Amino acid sequence: MNLLFKTLTAALCACMIFTGCSKREKAVPSDGPVTLTFFTSDSNEDMPFTDPVALEIQKRTGVTLQVEHPVAGDAQAVPLMLAGGEYPDLIYAKGELTKLIDAGAVVPLDSYIEKYGGNMKRLYGDQIVKLRNSLDDPHIYSVGTYGVNQQILETSGTMQIQHAVLKEFGYPKIETLDDYEHAIRAYMKKYPEINGQKTIGLSLLIDTWQWYIDLSNPGNYVIGYPDDGQWIVDQKTLRAQYKFLHPEMHRWYKWLNKMNAEGLLDPESFTQKEDVWQSKIAAGRVLGITYPLWGYQDARRALIQNDMTERTYAYLPVTAGRQFRDPSRRDYGYSGGWGIAISSSCKDPVRAFKFLDWMCSEEAQILVNWGIKDVNYYIDADGKRARTEEEIKAAETDPDYAGKTGVGRWVYPFPEMGNAAVDSNGEFINVVTPEIIADNYLPVERETLAAYGAKMWIDLFPTPEELGGRSKHGQIWQYTLPADVNEKLAAADEYVKTALSQLVLGSPSDFDKNWTAMQTALRKMGLEEAGDALTNLIAMKIKLWNEK
Repeated sequence: MNLLFKTLTAALCACMIFTGCSKREKAVPSDGPVTLTFFTSDSNEDMPFTDPVALEIQKRTGVTLQVEHPVAGDAQAVPLMLAGGEYPDLIYAKGELTKLIDAGAVVPLDSYIEKYGGNMKRLYGDQIVKLRNSLDDPHIYSVGTYGVNQQILETSGTMQIQHAVLKEFGYPKIETLDDYEHAIRAYMKKYPEINGQKTIGLSLLIDTWQWYIDLSNPGNYVIGYPDDGQWIVDQKTLRAQYKFLHPEMHRWYKWLNKMNAEGLLDPESFTQKEDVWQSKIAAGRVLGITYPLWGYQDARRALIQNDMTERTYAYLPVTAGRQFRDPSRRDYGYSGGWGIAISSSCKDPVRAFKFLDWMCSEEAQILVNWGIKDVNYYIDADGKRARTEEEIKAAETDPDYAGKTGVGRWVYPFPEMGNAAVDSNGEFINVVTPEIIADNYLPVERETLAAYGAKMWIDLFPTPEELGGRSKHGQIWQYTLPADVNEKLAAADEYVKTALSQLVLGSPSDFDKNWTAMQTALRKMGLEEAGDALTNLIAMKIKLWNEK
């Protein structure tokens, strides 16, 4: 009786956790209109398939997506789905795909690709091997997520600093943390208030998941290592280690500890919510931040709308010392990994696959990236796609542009050609080109760039070639890690977030002692062994990618 109750409860929870969970339909013909349920673990808001681009997709394919998302957090969504034993037609589970594969909840796609995957084969080319699961199970279970042909066209850099600060001191070289600190300190001393409010030197956002972005990632950036999640991978040996065991990682946190002790770090950095952080930036009183541009777009728009463009930020390649190179332009290549799978409960797997294959087509890629012809773009006198100034302005300034128009809304997490891909006419598939990026710079940005002898922000950063060329292993955060490694990683991350907060806010005289204690604790938690397991996984991936 207890077992029956638990089973029914789990199934009920599995249904409740998804918005729009409904009774699955029987198989339907593969040529008529169909509604496919699509679960995405990377959304926390309703996404009705009713915007203009979505309706155009529906018109061209006959497919309507009923988008479901977790309402109780990613950690519960997939396990409860498995407990229920019934699944949406399409599933984007991010790093939890292995759980679905092990449970037989998703179907291999190899035969579908062979029979129906013409567009998919063209999009992925020889990179399609990176979609394979493992050496022991080399099937392909998911497709998509992130561009296959990608290049770094723009970057927010490691550190940002207000244009006003740079101009005040004649555009000094800001190459190291010490350089950055000196500029912040001097400006705060000269201008203790901005617009009647207390000037803030550096402000961090680390409230929830943001700590990975604003507390963890800068630690490896400033010592020259790119974003591999919580790992550092030596490109010569391909050995992986939990990043906080790396001997150079202390540099960023020791610097933050010093900034805090001198009153240059926002004292609310470890407690403030995102809206408070954004409001400080929008008020123009935060001199420096270390967050990517996508995380504070609304605050930046507010600065522009309120004629405070000098309080927007310059993007600089700041490192812990001149012996390090900023990794912002690292060429990761295509990593495979995450993608959309077809579930074993899918009412029409052939139709579902044909839809995914259509999303790989040039027609679909132009639609989701550019929108609808003569609405969102037009064909100019040279026969090229172009957007009106009004459309470009709307895309840049309206925070709900994607929701209203659908443009860009259905790119992720579907198969994506990438921003370096061109269509059959030689035009970029993506609307963002180097020329467009440069054309959209603010006058204050052009002034700062000119002072540093550059035309684009990326000109200030080491090139992919200078950084050693393409990454051999892709990016670790796109890997599906073994369950035991994930468990150790989750426990370590929970511990480290608190430990780092204490390190930064503690007395500078205690820093070295506390840092050593943290590393000792991590070794006891098995993070060295986790690094060894990941090293083996990297070796397996590379072998898998190179097998014919």
